[in-house]
Amino acid sequence: MPLPPGKRLIASWAIFDVPSLTNEKSRLEEAAGDSSLWNDPQKASVVLKEKAAIERKLQTAKQLSGWSDDVGAFVDLMKEGEEMAAELKKQLDEIRQPLLQLELTLKLNEPNDDKFCLLSIHAGAGGTESQDWAQMLLRMYLRWCERKGFKAEALEYQDGEEAGIKSATLRVQGEYAFGHLKAESGVHRLVRISPFDAAARRHTSFASVYAYPEIDESIEIDIQEKDLRIDTYRSSGAGGQHVNVTDSAVRITHTPTNTVVTCQNERSQTRNREMAMKMLRARLYDQEVKKKEVEQAKREGAKKEIGFGSQIRSYVLAPYRLIKDHRTDTEVGDVDRVLDGDIDPFIEAYLRQQIAERAAGTAK
Repeated sequence: MPLPPGKRLIASWAIFDVPSLTNEKSRLEEAAGDSSLWNDPQKASVVLKEKAAIERKLQTAKQLSGWSDDVGAFVDLMKEGEEMAAELKKQLDEIRQPLLQLELTLKLNEPNDDKFCLLSIHAGAGGTESQDWAQMLLRMYLRWCERKGFKAEALEYQDGEEAGIKSATLRVQGEYAFGHLKAESGVHRLVRISPFDAAARRHTSFASVYAYPEIDESIEIDIQEKDLRIDTYRSSGAGGQHVNVTDSAVRITHTPTNTVVTCQNERSQTRNREMAMKMLRARLYDQEVKKKEVEQAKREGAKKEIGFGSQIRSYVLAPYRLIKDHRTDTEVGDVDRVLDGDIDPFIEAYLRQQIAERAAGTAK
């Protein structure tokens, strides 16, 4: 049985060792103030990132402390005979949802959960139908980023022949961006009355979504120059908010793994190449992680498929309206709200399921 809000609040606040965090912040501030640090940009980046993470934890601890004080004050007044039950309930109702969100974020402690995310969307077979569906998904994730206050930047965008997109890659910057968006990796299925069918028949479309953590320079990925084929071409896309249409687009193929990445967001070919290399490093790192997960599953005799090839969610717009996640059985009937970016119920259900499965595995 989960803790009631008041006890959960105190338990969550207790996990922060504020004195140690404050000391660590002072140490990092001193390191950041050393002019010699900036001779090593990679080391400086790591120090600044650690400092920002500490500051976020201290801010969270301060917020929790404030909530705890407010709840404690109501409880003390009630002990003295004051009628404060209604006020206490109102206070707990106000902090319930942000507290649940915070509780979930604190449990995002898997490797790379705190990284930025590279999110790729690809239309499945089906031509215009699937390409339109891929664009609907792109809009959904852009709106989700707006809701979360995350920054989303389109690195690659390829238009469909008649409508929609063939593919797009977003760079999502925000706290625990990958930790949240890893829940979206997989095949997404749409059932609707096709707007492109004169006979108004029902069609089923598919699109795939892949989330990769953006790997920083502290993680070494061995990429040999001789294994790369680099092509440049003219950007093709919507321009404007998506891409700048110039001759600076870069495509990099890693020949040993046949991994292909493209970037066309920047006007500078050099910047596009730098970002494409970052995408390639993330893809290769993800491939190695998945390979190790498969090997681990084989050793443990796990029956659960590891990978993102299977359908994870269905969006049914006709003959009825319902969105269902097949991994958690989470269902939402307000499809317009979901397609407008409110996908948190699915993400949270998936993450809680993963946390429970890890806890069960540890208990064994």
